[in-house]
Amino acid sequence: MLKRLLPCLAFAATFAAPALAATSSGEGVDPLIFRLAIFVLAIFVGYYVVWSVTPALHTPLMAVTNAISSVIIVGALIAAASGAGAEMTGDLWIAKGMGGVAVALAAVNIFGGFLVTQRMLAMYKKKEKPAPKPEAS
Repeated sequence: MLKRLLPCLAFAATFAAPALAATSSGEGVDPLIFRLAIFVLAIFVGYYVVWSVTPALHTPLMAVTNAISSVIIVGALIAAASGAGAEMTGDLWIAKGMGGVAVALAAVNIFGGFLVTQRMLAMYKKKEKPAPKPEAS
């Protein structure tokens, strides 16, 4: 696993080096670069974690992912309801729109996860053998 993770860490170190250099020289790190570096690292870590899971652990992992998505949808609903009673500015419209998109994507993720989990659990059920037909003589 470490052999597969080393290229990811090398890329992350190369990507994060300018941000670390700016921090040590006393300059502030641009928040966009910092957040972008975290996003790229999360993509690589997520990729290696998901593809390293054995098939036997896939169904429990999907159940946990559905639970995480349900927490995400709560945050998305809060974002969509932000600014109650405030003047509708452009920033508030963007926040409400992004909250609505987040609610829609999290809902698709939750329902899709439940469908995949049900299908995976159905694969582990024993199939019933049909009753033998009586022979007609």
